[in-house]
Amino acid sequence: DTYKMEIIAGRQFSTQYGTDDSLAYVLNESAIKKLGWASPDKAVGKPLQYGGTNGRVIGVLKDFHFESLHNEIVPIVFLITKENNWRVSARIRPENNQATIGFLEDLWKELRPQYPFEYTFLDDRYDALYKSEEQLMKVFGVFSALAILIACLGLFGLASFTTEQRTKEIGIRKVLGASVSRIVTLLNKEFGKWVLIANIIAWPMAWWGMNRWLQNFAYRADLSLLTFAISGLMAFSIAVVTVSYLSVRAALSNPVDAIKYE
Repeated sequence: DTYKMEIIAGRQFSTQYGTDDSLAYVLNESAIKKLGWASPDKAVGKPLQYGGTNGRVIGVLKDFHFESLHNEIVPIVFLITKENNWRVSARIRPENNQATIGFLEDLWKELRPQYPFEYTFLDDRYDALYKSEEQLMKVFGVFSALAILIACLGLFGLASFTTEQRTKEIGIRKVLGASVSRIVTLLNKEFGKWVLIANIIAWPMAWWGMNRWLQNFAYRADLSLLTFAISGLMAFSIAVVTVSYLSVRAALSNPVDAIKYE
């Protein structure tokens, strides 16, 4: 109840049954599969020897993650033992944490004075499982932002150079009746081709790298083509915005000055 675990067959431990404190076991789904039992319902009531004690299965828990997603869910046997009673799990309300912890500390010192009072929050322990992923995300975020910034600067410089080289051509096209949108489309089409080629080169490399990283997780999401399509669309949009700014400025310039340009 404290961890909100779901019983899918049988029952949980209860003080109403005198043997639950020594001869009763609750297993998870993975344990049922490992033992080769057909289903959770058929596992309830079966005899089980664990730790040298012969008891019976009274319930089956739905599988839950208690380790990092790098690891598969392992078989678990829950039992009540009088030997290991130095750790307690408690669910507390979020308000007045310090007052609640103070109360628990006083109660602990009263009941278990031979053990020091130490506590951790469950969410902090789960956060610690993914510290490396969080650090990796931050590093990739910083370097991705730098890469995009450098790429935009390079694209802006290349677009400026190309527009400058084609100033006379743009002027002649305007004199012959080309619209601003036509000129912008012409220049964007040229740069769009290179952005497409860059994506075709980058996608297999990105897929390989992400797939290798995901292999470290026992439970992982599948890579979708939509992810690469969205990233390619974003790259194309950045290129269009960068090039269009210079293209529009060149297309709106006086064609007479452009034709005289050398």
